[in-house]
Amino acid sequence: MSVRRFERQVRFAPLGEAGQARLADARVLIVGCGALGGFLAQLLTRAGVGTLVLVDRDIVEESNLPRQVLFTDAHARAGQAKVAAAAETLAAIGGPTRVETHARHLDADLLPRVAEGAHLVVDGTDNLPTRYLLNDWSVREGVPWIYGAVVASGGLVMPVLPGVGPCLRCLFREPPPPGTLATCDTAGVIGPAVGAIASLQAGLALRLLARPEGLTPGLIEVDAWSGETRRLELTRDPECPCCGARDFPWLERPSGTEAVSLCGRNTVEVRPRGARPDLATIAARLTSSGVAAQRLGPMLRFSADGQRVTLFPDGRALVEGTEDLGRALAVVDRWVGA
Repeated sequence: MSVRRFERQVRFAPLGEAGQARLADARVLIVGCGALGGFLAQLLTRAGVGTLVLVDRDIVEESNLPRQVLFTDAHARAGQAKVAAAAETLAAIGGPTRVETHARHLDADLLPRVAEGAHLVVDGTDNLPTRYLLNDWSVREGVPWIYGAVVASGGLVMPVLPGVGPCLRCLFREPPPPGTLATCDTAGVIGPAVGAIASLQAGLALRLLARPEGLTPGLIEVDAWSGETRRLELTRDPECPCCGARDFPWLERPSGTEAVSLCGRNTVEVRPRGARPDLATIAARLTSSGVAAQRLGPMLRFSADGQRVTLFPDGRALVEGTEDLGRALAVVDRWVGA
């Protein structure tokens, strides 16, 4: 490790050389590498965290560029997988950080594998089911995680320290019904809000990795438009079904083959449906049917029935141009196979 590279950071007394050494040995899982996750990955790379594991199911599109700092117009034009584009940008920063990528949907089957050996998990995702899954795993395994959410001009941050402070379900017992919360699709989102929330998450991440002693968990609320901040002191709920009763339903849910609509994307994700597809065979079949198919690294892309489909090696598909789950499933069934 270059001493000069981190000399200003090491001069920060609460971190120091010992804390920097702990960062260099740390392994961090970042779930989602778009808006929050991209800021986080960049900050932790520049700080010298030893290993970052990035998991994201999405591809880069033009509407990402105002707030997702790891991506360029070229990434969007190519529709590159976010984890691949992120790794490319992070590599250009240099430094000692190793980056592992998984262009996958995170479910209860994948999480234990990608989180193996992690000292910390950081939330860069945009959906509640994944956050409840992370919370269940964190409490069960005793590994801290940092919740973060942003919409419009503000957001929330909360570190979850199993056995020390409250977990997500102490605060939000169950996810609210769909459509009851504002989303980036309904309320929009601005880049400074993303940066503010991600910076707080990154600061807490460095603290937890380097010198976690004495950290008091709390819920932090920030609005980048008004400049207002608020911190709520929280305590564990002894009747919490997760950290109290140690019930982990989100870890026990089957992965399933359902389709889900992606936040603000007019895109549906269709989950894998069994064996890994043979993309070369599918491309040949599409071509013979008059459908132009394009290989993009490990992915296959084609347009049919008014939708653009990106098929990943694990069988997952993104169907752009619709929020209708049934239509997305029908397009995949017709052109890829059930």
